[in-house]
Amino acid sequence: MAKTYKNLYQEIYSFDNLLFAWKKARKGKSKKDYVKEFELNLLQNLLNLQKDLQTQNYSPKPLKTFILRDPKTRKISKSDFRDRIVHHALYNIIEPIFDKIFIYDSYANRKGKGSLAAIKRFDKFKRKISKNGKLNGWFNNNQVKGYCLKADIKHYFEEVNHEILLNIIKRKIKDAKIIWLIKQILNNFNTKINGKGMPLGNLTSQFFANVYLNELDYFVKHKLKVKYYIRYVDDFIILNSSKEQLFEWKLKINEFLQRNLKLELHQDKSKISSLGNGIAFLGYKIFYHHKLLKKFNRKNIQRKFNNFYNLFSGNKIDYNKIYESMQGFFTYMKNADTFKLRARLAKQIENLFSNEISSIEINRYLKYL
Repeated sequence: MAKTYKNLYQEIYSFDNLLFAWKKARKGKSKKDYVKEFELNLLQNLLNLQKDLQTQNYSPKPLKTFILRDPKTRKISKSDFRDRIVHHALYNIIEPIFDKIFIYDSYANRKGKGSLAAIKRFDKFKRKISKNGKLNGWFNNNQVKGYCLKADIKHYFEEVNHEILLNIIKRKIKDAKIIWLIKQILNNFNTKINGKGMPLGNLTSQFFANVYLNELDYFVKHKLKVKYYIRYVDDFIILNSSKEQLFEWKLKINEFLQRNLKLELHQDKSKISSLGNGIAFLGYKIFYHHKLLKKFNRKNIQRKFNNFYNLFSGNKIDYNKIYESMQGFFTYMKNADTFKLRARLAKQIENLFSNEISSIEINRYLKYL
């Protein structure tokens, strides 16, 4: 029988856990006014939060929403800082329990995973399916064998069913007070239909997204016996040498989603393509012998760099932040054929910040002294 967990609630509101949760919630945001305000009376604020959780008088504040276009238009919901501490406190205790049962090839919002790991896994799978790039024709190197089902779940975060999610969680967590706390968080998101949806932007939403679609992962891996499957939030891919097999699996997956999770595939975005035509996945266009960054992502990196420079010129950001962010961009770009883009950005950094050096660079240099 699957192991279950009881009497965990006191671990959530323990002072050590709340202190740890506060540190995680403030990471990268220590200069924000709302963080500074909370920390003016940090000890008392944490003790008050502990008491509210212990007595089950905790109630989250209304979410603040804003629209983000990156490139799709999304409604992002922002929780109060105090509530974000609660999210981390809950996550600290229950995430390790569920991560143990997640499949290996679930890559979003998990330690040691992420988009780059998913891309590397895709590369491994495409080599196996195509028999190391064996050509299917005589004309060019993109005519490799194999097909990919690239699927997207329609309006995923808006359609998550609270009752189904809670029933999934209850299989592992046999603690009524934790279930009460999760309900407080879920019900704080106002939608047109009660009992559905999670806000984009919450740590808990990202975690619950994996819990909910772990049901799909198990169906695909253990019922359909799919070997080459990767999921990143609500996007997933399946690779196979047979186009007909992928069509069959697509129908069965959609039936499972509708019947068990009250979801459905986005028909316009769930397509089967030849590996030779390139597969759009996690910001890349992946061919057998090379990868390209999607046009929007190339422009977005340049736009963010320009914004960093404007903020720096107005003394609103320091060079350390720019250096750290650009390091991340360069790591992301190196996984595609982006030599010219990287060279151009490197030249811009050299020209615009010729007199600057980051603490990261200094620390790296000091290691060799």
